[in-house]
Amino acid sequence: MREIVTRFGRQNLGFLWLFLEPMAFTLGVTALWTITGAHHDSHLSITAFAVTGYSSVMLWRNTVLRCIGAIEPNLSLMFHRNVRLLDIFASRIILEVAGATISFIILTSVFIFVGWMEPPADVLKILFAWILLAWLGTSLALVIGSLATQFEVIERIWHPISYLLFPLSGALFMVNWLPSAVREAVLWIPMVHATEMIREGYFGAAVRAHYDLVYLSSVCLSLTLIGLALVRETERLVEPE
Repeated sequence: MREIVTRFGRQNLGFLWLFLEPMAFTLGVTALWTITGAHHDSHLSITAFAVTGYSSVMLWRNTVLRCIGAIEPNLSLMFHRNVRLLDIFASRIILEVAGATISFIILTSVFIFVGWMEPPADVLKILFAWILLAWLGTSLALVIGSLATQFEVIERIWHPISYLLFPLSGALFMVNWLPSAVREAVLWIPMVHATEMIREGYFGAAVRAHYDLVYLSSVCLSLTLIGLALVRETERLVEPE
């Protein structure tokens, strides 16, 4: 609740901006794609392709960004023995995951209702892939957030990296559309596997998805262990106000 009030305030729409922000961005991109007809495969819905792609990006990207610089404005809380560094990260991660999830559900429901999108082929597959992508974003947020607290240069490095990962994360393409050599390289990026699974869950047999759940889960687990270790180390270096 403190994070919501600190970020969005008590006036006007307040906490509603939690999911209105990602909704506005996704709506803007969807409208741009629809107007320009910028899509690779004409038998797929541009709206559905944009919503599934950009909602996925908002999930992992915003989670990491919100954990960078999370400690300084909350240093006073660290004076309380029961408040740990992991609590501060967790509060921001939960807010971003909740915001992206609500935005995705509302956009999908509204577009299906107005006829711009068809109902998904497999809701459970989308849900499972979304959970894996949230796990990836969470683990990555712990790693980058901890490192950025210790080393200021990490924040400056991560911003260009995140911009590069944006078009490479699978939001703009299906892996099957790429040449075989490029396809193998792209599949090293863990976000691609979750995005491909989300698209398969939505479009069903209309697309051929490429993903490896063992690889994605292994990356998530490895990053989680590294992140927790870094959080513990960083906590020793943080001096409460």
